[in-house]
Amino acid sequence: MITFLEGNIIELTPAHAVISCNGVGYYLNISLNTFSQFENDKSSKNKFFTYLSVKEDSHTLYGFFDKQERDCFCLLLTVSGVGASTARMIMSSMTPIELKKVIINEDVNSLKSVKGIGLKSAQRIIIDLKDKMNIDIPTSTSSSNMNNSIKQESLYALEKLGFALKKMQPIVDKIIYENPDLSVEEVIKKALKAI
Repeated sequence: MITFLEGNIIELTPAHAVISCNGVGYYLNISLNTFSQFENDKSSKNKFFTYLSVKEDSHTLYGFFDKQERDCFCLLLTVSGVGASTARMIMSSMTPIELKKVIINEDVNSLKSVKGIGLKSAQRIIIDLKDKMNIDIPTSTSSSNMNNSIKQESLYALEKLGFALKKMQPIVDKIIYENPDLSVEEVIKKALKAI
């Protein structure tokens, strides 16, 4: 699989990019997020992280600004009924951080607002990806590190109290997302009330 391409952008539109690598031009399908990032980045050498979709009748290359967006795209493809076009539409509508928050908080309405996503598809995406959405997506460096240690300590304490990590993790994620300034004790108290 082609994991990334580095070269000069020859063409850039909201839907695709053409990148020249050592005399070969690659056509990449991109999201609006990737387009926005590269439009603002005027460096001579540009790097796209890629995903190659292979079907009986076509080989389609998708390009992403960073690994986080590609990881989210690949996770979306694991959901039954979500193809590459739908995954790209979702990644055009929200950033990886926003997608993670939507899934952790079970925000069906935000997913439904994406063109081509109905109620059942939105629910399936949330159910299928909730446990997989632990990919490291930076929210903001300092507060993210602090929140992460509070999260780890809270989960450790809840596990010691006899609760399953798999069940408690989404609850703790939601509490910390909604109340980023809580202490470990406050997070645990809220989690126990939420069960």
